[in-house]
Amino acid sequence: MRFSIRHTTRFSYDRPVFLEPHTLRLQPRSAPAQRLVGFRLEVSPAPAGLSPCLELEGNAATRLWFEGEHQGLVLEVESEVETAGHNPFVFFLDPQAQQLPLRCPLRLARLLAPYLDKPPEGEVAALAGDLARQVGGDTLRFLGSLNTHLHQHWAQLFRADGDPWPPERTLSERQGACRDLAVLFMAACRCQGIPARFVSGYQADAPPEEAHQLHAWAEVYLPGAGWRGYDPTQGLTVADRHVALAAGPTHELARPTEGTFRGTGALSTLEAQISIQTSPTP
Repeated sequence: MRFSIRHTTRFSYDRPVFLEPHTLRLQPRSAPAQRLVGFRLEVSPAPAGLSPCLELEGNAATRLWFEGEHQGLVLEVESEVETAGHNPFVFFLDPQAQQLPLRCPLRLARLLAPYLDKPPEGEVAALAGDLARQVGGDTLRFLGSLNTHLHQHWAQLFRADGDPWPPERTLSERQGACRDLAVLFMAACRCQGIPARFVSGYQADAPPEEAHQLHAWAEVYLPGAGWRGYDPTQGLTVADRHVALAAGPTHELARPTEGTFRGTGALSTLEAQISIQTSPTP
């Protein structure tokens, strides 16, 4: 599938402020099932400096810094992306990873430690344990069951801003935004020893009555298969209708924009507009 994406982010301040360095993770990543065809970034006011960088997680980031005072910041991005993951189940899972709790090879265990930070024993662990028993401890059936369970039994909310809720809150309230469900999905996976990370990006399937928004889902690391995406908001295994921007073991490391400003008593507002057009890949 071919994606044509226009994404505009506007920060407005009620008085002139000093902009601290900002990090942008707005360039879609390049991966086996996702190819970046074109990318354009415009920043207003023009930064004093701009530096592309490759982050520890492999995210393509841009670092900006500014001089003087400003009363707004506008980020305009145009991206052309081709996705090719039509069948997300074409992979070979290592035999030792087919049963839960998942145990990664020792050569990977230390590298995957940040993706296994799980909540204390409680209701999230109980949910994960119940679902694992229902599928006989089968890893792939557990992931599918968890994904479907959250989609079918949790109401979906729209929250324009704010960090994801702790997984325990999303579990108890039986509702959440996409980022809340992604964090709950990650926590349940980690309770069964499955490394999981947070992903920010776009999806092709916004309801007709709604404008496109940034989306969030989870990826799990499966020995032999690598990182595989699951979207509990939609109850789907990620294929060719998602475009990933950034990923990290926590949502903070996958924020599309990150930065601060200095100004005594200054207040800020944020407005974002996203337009996505899709077409079959030539």
